Amino acid sequence: MSTLKVRVDQKKLERAAYVLKCVAHPVRISIIDLLEQRERLTVSEIQHVLAIEQSLLSHHLTNMRDKGIVDTQREGKKVYYFLTDDTITNIIGCINSCRVF
Repeated sequence: MSTLKVRVDQKKLERAAYVLKCVAHPVRISIIDLLEQRERLTVSEIQHVLAIEQSLLSHHLTNMRDKGIVDTQREGKKVYYFLTDDTITNIIGCINSCRVF
């Protein structure tokens, strides 16, 4: 009988759980999907596509920024949001290819 062992490093597991907990919301997953398509977007551009209140969107973006999922870049009066690590976009691929969802 073979011995079972954890195949993923503990630090990776902790980071994955932290990130998944942060993005476990339809609006946040949608934001990730949009940023994967365009690399960077303003709040207005994201709001236009998602058709949600600016205050609600800002709440989600602030949470994602605090958790290190997204960051900002200022150019003049515009503030652009972008993903800090595009490997998180694999979540979108998994959701789209899964027959259960």
